[in-house]
This record gives sequence, structure tokens and C-alpha cells, in this order.
Amino acid sequence: MQFFDPAILQSGQYHDWLVQGLVLSLQLTVVSFAFALPFGALVAVMRTSTFAPLRAIGATVVEAIRNVPLLAHLLFWYFAFPELLPEAAREVLYANNPEAVCAVIALSLYSGVHMAEDIRSGIRAVPPSQLEAARSLGLGRAASVRLVLLPQALRASVPPLLSQTVNLWKDTSVATVIGAAEMMYQAARVETASFRSVEAFTFATLAYLTVSLLISGAAHLYQRRYPVRPA
Repeated sequence: MQFFDPAILQSGQYHDWLVQGLVLSLQLTVVSFAFALPFGALVAVMRTSTFAPLRAIGATVVEAIRNVPLLAHLLFWYFAFPELLPEAAREVLYANNPEAVCAVIALSLYSGVHMAEDIRSGIRAVPPSQLEAARSLGLGRAASVRLVLLPQALRASVPPLLSQTVNLWKDTSVATVIGAAEMMYQAARVETASFRSVEAFTFATLAYLTVSLLISGAAHLYQRRYPVRPA
């Protein structure tokens, strides 16, 4: 038997399975990021609020989510969460790719609280005088935070947020434990069907590495183009 057969990766059913897994992994990353970023921004604002109960709620959310392994999150959302739903909602979930939906929920929450800490650091880097100036111009606190504070904080947070995006991309591989047909799931499927483990997992490894390097390169280029200047 040939040690490495590149034809498996170039065409045919196994190639199609691997590409489908890659596409789903990318989709999980993009959709989870789209939910995680606003969630993280909201939690970061709560963590830096002048209202003590909001700070307490934000801190509780962060600690409760980030101190539980991602694997446990995935298993909870896939096995336990549907049982808490009304029958009609459960049927809707099961009819719409529940593995991917539950993976998105878990990844969004898990990545969101880590992004919240990065955004909170960005908020702290914005001089308090910015908010004072906004308030002196007649903006309310909510408008000042939304229009003045958050845009500056997000810009300062872009490099660490892109690093979190790399972690999110790699974390999609854990979704295989709940049967989401992402890249690791499909690589294992190819290996089981063909016993060509070298080709299957080489494809997965190179795909994870390539996308991670692209995101890291984007972070480096952004940091060079828009360096964070001291206040």
C-alpha cells in the first residue's frame, strides 16, 4: 500500500468529505464570531460599569463560562439544553442541524467571555476624559459609551481579538464530540472508511495551520498599519 496517496485529497468522495468538513468549520468560526463579538462587548461594558450590580453580573458571567472546559459546554448545550426547551422548540432545534446550532452556542459563549476581557482592557486604555468630553457635549452615558468609548476600545482590542479568533477557529475541532460534521469529524470519517489516516489528518492539520496563519498574519498587518498609540 502506498504510504501517501495525494489523489485522495484531490478528487473523489473522500476529497468531498474533507472539503465539506472544512467549509463547516469555517462557517462555525464565522457565525460564532458574529455572535461572540457583540456578546463580549456587552459583557465588557457591564464589567466596567459604574453600577455595581451590573459589574457583579458581568463578572459572574465571565467566571461561570470561562472556568468550565469547552468540552463540557458542548456536551451541556447538546444533551441537556434541548431537554429544557418546550416540545415545539425542541422539535424545531432537532429539525435544523442541532449539532451545528449547539456548537455555535457553546463556541459563541466561550469565545465571547474571552473577548470580553480583551475589550475590557481596551476600554480601560481609553482616557476617562473621552467620556467626560462626550457628556459635556450633551450625550447621555449610553450614547457616550456606544459612540465614543466602544469604537476606540474595539480598535485598541483588534490584535488580541484576532488572536481569540485563531483560538475560536481551532476550538471548532472540539465540536466533533457532539457529531458536528466539521473537519476533524470528516477526517476521522475518511480514516474509518479508507484506513488512509495519513492523508486525512494531513489535510486537517494543514487546513488548521493555513487558516490560523492567515488570521495571525492579518493581526500582524493590522498592528503595523494601525499601531496602538499611548493616550
